[in-house]
Amino acid sequence: MASKLDSEVHMQQKEDTEAADEFDTQYSSDNSPSGAVKEVFSVEQIDPVLAKKMALINDAIDSIGMTRFQWKMFVLNGFGYAVDSSIANPAVQQEYGLPSKHVSGIPLASQVGLLIGAAVWGFSADIIGRKIAFNTSLFICAVFVLIGGGMPNYVSFAAMVAIYSAGAGGNYILDATNFLEFIPTKWAWLLTFMSIWWPVGYTVTGLLAWGFMSNYSCDPEATTATCLRTDNMGWRYLHFACGSLVLVMALARLFLIKMVQTPRWLISQNRDEEAIKYLDDIANKYERTHNLTLAQLQNEGRVLHTEKSVWSALRIKLHVKGLFQTRKLGWSTTVILANWFVIGMVTPLYVVFLPFYLASQGANTGDGSNYTTWRNYAVNQVAGLAGPAIAAVLVETRWTGRRGTLAIGALITMVLQFGYTQIKTPAQNLGVSAAITAASWVAF
Repeated sequence: MASKLDSEVHMQQKEDTEAADEFDTQYSSDNSPSGAVKEVFSVEQIDPVLAKKMALINDAIDSIGMTRFQWKMFVLNGFGYAVDSSIANPAVQQEYGLPSKHVSGIPLASQVGLLIGAAVWGFSADIIGRKIAFNTSLFICAVFVLIGGGMPNYVSFAAMVAIYSAGAGGNYILDATNFLEFIPTKWAWLLTFMSIWWPVGYTVTGLLAWGFMSNYSCDPEATTATCLRTDNMGWRYLHFACGSLVLVMALARLFLIKMVQTPRWLISQNRDEEAIKYLDDIANKYERTHNLTLAQLQNEGRVLHTEKSVWSALRIKLHVKGLFQTRKLGWSTTVILANWFVIGMVTPLYVVFLPFYLASQGANTGDGSNYTTWRNYAVNQVAGLAGPAIAAVLVETRWTGRRGTLAIGALITMVLQFGYTQIKTPAQNLGVSAAITAASWVAF
């Protein structure tokens, strides 16, 4: 896909400073920091014109440097992560019951929505550009989170969860891609650190849940027959609060960032004039300079197949085929997909059901009240803020790098999760669960 090719050329030109997330790039690395990246393949082998144009664009972005535009993107890109449907699951289930004793519908709806959103937005953004998805995905989250807070039964609420999770899936995909395609190479480490906004969003949601869910939820011992709507408004208040917050942030992204198509994507579509215009606009607005001209780009020639429609069978086929262009790239793609498959499979086992674990372990250790459960949840999310900060340091450290950081985070998470099954006191319940949250964010 175009976003992967863009990232490859970016690394090829600036090997001494590049640091890019595996989610957005296709490369292999030894256990060294970003200064020693090994290329999976050279874009010149596939499209020499695209490679040369990308090198020129990269140099122009480096000349402009980091501006307030990129910093606003960094700050505002992560607020879609405040949409956390999973924590409403216990309260909704307690009030409405489970339609099927074999399926927990809300977590399932959330994961299906994320899958569809990531697939649709991720693929279409390479065809029609990043701007539409960037500007609309967060609005979808906000609107349907607000609607979800008013749903009268389990099935209708799960349906809203699926829809706003689809918006969140697109948001997760496009935030990192947009940011990567606008930042100078020496600031590429910010892509790893940008994941800090994920636990920030979860922390905000956790703190709101502590306030609402602990004071406006049914007693933990209540059944579906005794848990009335009037006694269980906490999860609704949480949705209204989070939905309103996300709506404000979606409007802020629309009016403060004023997103445009990324120059790297534009040249992959042979839209050189627009790429130069946007670079000139940013440079002029922030009193920066660059030396790239339209003539320089056009002198390199035309990117392959751009004379055909973006919806042509050939170009759509190339979006998928490009991920397996060489044997090494195909292996890299397969490993990364497998890695994310395992993460997606394991995440619900802990993160989605964390409120259940905290409540059950709290009961086992003598304190399973709503207040303690949601206090512990909030503390868990605050502890999670340490994960991306640690990861950002480790990926730039010579002896760990990206693979080492992933391995360390995964190993510590595994050990702590085994330990969590053996806790005996409320302090252990809080401490070990918080450590698991922090370690898992290192891996993410």
